[in-house]
Amino acid sequence: MRRIAMILAALGLGAVTALTGGCKTPPTQDEMAAYDYGPRPENHEKIIRDYLWNKLLDPGSAIVEFKAGPKQLYQQETTLRALQWGWGVCVWINDKNMRGAYDGPYPMVFFIRDGKIVAANGGSDDNIIGWRYARTGCNELGAPFVTR
Repeated sequence: MRRIAMILAALGLGAVTALTGGCKTPPTQDEMAAYDYGPRPENHEKIIRDYLWNKLLDPGSAIVEFKAGPKQLYQQETTLRALQWGWGVCVWINDKNMRGAYDGPYPMVFFIRDGKIVAANGGSDDNIIGWRYARTGCNELGAPFVTR
């Protein structure tokens, strides 16, 4: 029994390491500067609201708070997420649930290039990794998401 527990623990540790991509160092200025971010989007709020309209349960009454950005944002590639870069925007969203009540806000981070959303982290259709990336992105953009 003890041997099986040790094997399972080792497999679990290996899986966690693979899923998180191991330890990554922050990107260098050279890495971040190597990509074309395009022009700063002046209509980022409209771009994001249009994107969210079909994703939220009750888009007409959802509370969408633009917390930070647009600011150049670079997300390193990991085993679970592709490399992303663009104008990052941190948004906190409080949508109604199926019962019509607000569940509380959650963060999302959008990457915008050439007037289009090229990637998004967080949201109801993402997974726990995406939610973690959304929190990290909001922190990098200057709007740390803290639950009370």
